[in-house]
Amino acid sequence: MTLPKDKTLTVTAEETQQGNQLFPVFLKLNNLHTVLVGGGNVGLEKLTAIITNSPHATVTVVSKSFLPEIHTLAAEYKKIRVVQKAFSEGDLDNADLVVAATNDSELNNYIRHSAHDRKLLINVADKPELCDFYLGSIVQKGDLKIAISTNGKSPTVAKRLKEVLNDGLPGELDITLQQMSELRNTLSGDFTDKVKRLNEVTSVLVDKKPEANSKGLLWLIWGAVVLALCVTIWALWNSEPGFKTYVQGINPIFYYFLGAGFVFALIDGAIGMSYGVTTTTFSLSMGIPPASASMGVHLSEIMSNGIAGWMHYRMGNINWKLFWMLVIPGIVGAMSGAYLLSSLEHYSQYTKPFVSLYTLILGVVILSKAFNLNKKRKNAKIKRIPLLGLGGGFIDAVGGGGWGSIVLSTLIAGGRDARFSLGTVKLSRFFIALLSSLTFIFMIGKEAHWAAVAGLVFGGALASPIAAKISNRISAKAIMVSVGVIVIIISIRAIVLFLLKVF
Repeated sequence: MTLPKDKTLTVTAEETQQGNQLFPVFLKLNNLHTVLVGGGNVGLEKLTAIITNSPHATVTVVSKSFLPEIHTLAAEYKKIRVVQKAFSEGDLDNADLVVAATNDSELNNYIRHSAHDRKLLINVADKPELCDFYLGSIVQKGDLKIAISTNGKSPTVAKRLKEVLNDGLPGELDITLQQMSELRNTLSGDFTDKVKRLNEVTSVLVDKKPEANSKGLLWLIWGAVVLALCVTIWALWNSEPGFKTYVQGINPIFYYFLGAGFVFALIDGAIGMSYGVTTTTFSLSMGIPPASASMGVHLSEIMSNGIAGWMHYRMGNINWKLFWMLVIPGIVGAMSGAYLLSSLEHYSQYTKPFVSLYTLILGVVILSKAFNLNKKRKNAKIKRIPLLGLGGGFIDAVGGGGWGSIVLSTLIAGGRDARFSLGTVKLSRFFIALLSSLTFIFMIGKEAHWAAVAGLVFGGALASPIAAKISNRISAKAIMVSVGVIVIIISIRAIVLFLLKVF
């Protein structure tokens, strides 16, 4: 095709030499015959890359010797043929694509010339200048596949980018692709009509309205935080006479809980869990009744979970269908649990052992998680989400914590995406902490141990700006083991002391 003179494209030699000039393509290797020369570690790496992306590819591997792993792959994938011999030009007679993976530079050059004599494209391992194409790092989420190329400059950078994209791209992307494919198949009309319809459906991805919604959510979060702080200060004003005159007159227990709340919030920032169980365990060991302990936990968590939930919302980490299935039953369960525990506040000497038993169980859970951080589970997705939210909210209010340990762990163990689950659980936790706190305040009011509650609220607030930075500096496993052991020991101690009093 000849362009009109005024439309002719002019490209200078300098422009063509800048940047990565490779043309990206995706080959249907299942329909091609690939000849791979080399049976060592590099050959195994190339063969693995081929069959990982195209399990039904026809591959002939030629080499004088082979690693056992190559024979294993050949036994598993029937279209892999192993030929134990020295390479000769005739090995390329029926080839469509060639990969040279030997450590013999002369042999690699010979393979390259043989391939070019037959007009075949070739990849020579670790020799970019001899390659007609590269085998890039691949990121795959179902039908979505992204190939990364550094123009042969740095395979290490390509691998690191692959890791970042693998962690950053949610598994739900493949579900979106399948749904878009089904939608496209249902569309009628000409190409222009189909494009308009698909644009309407996908416009939500770039809609600016969520920005306004995010501001509304942020105002709600900060309003709840201010309310929690005001209620705490009001309660201190009315319950601690020294607060009106001089700070030193406040009950010394305030300072103990201020430091404890700060430390526990830092631990929660490092491992993303255990704030409730550590705080409740500490509170019980200091003689605080279960209802006051749980109220302190939930009041102090309003800020941390609110800000975390808002950040996840801004980053698009919220699964709204999952959110509504969790938050409404969770609020019902949390308010019911708060009401029940507050009604039994006068019988705290009897409820403490049961809460201690609960924290003991959570301590064992934390300890077990510490030794299974890197193990991946492949279970069927949990289907009774509302029931999980109801039970999680109730137990969280009664036990002073556990929403994350119960709900988040169950969702991830059930095969749900970790990033979306974390964001959804954090945002729903804000509303659950807010409503359960209001229930506790309404039920026990001035009878609460406000000095301890205030210490937790202000300690957690002071730690929240720096808590997120802790996760990159301290080993999560070491913290989880320490927390698990401490919680177990303190819980057992509380249970033993109760049994000694009874018997």
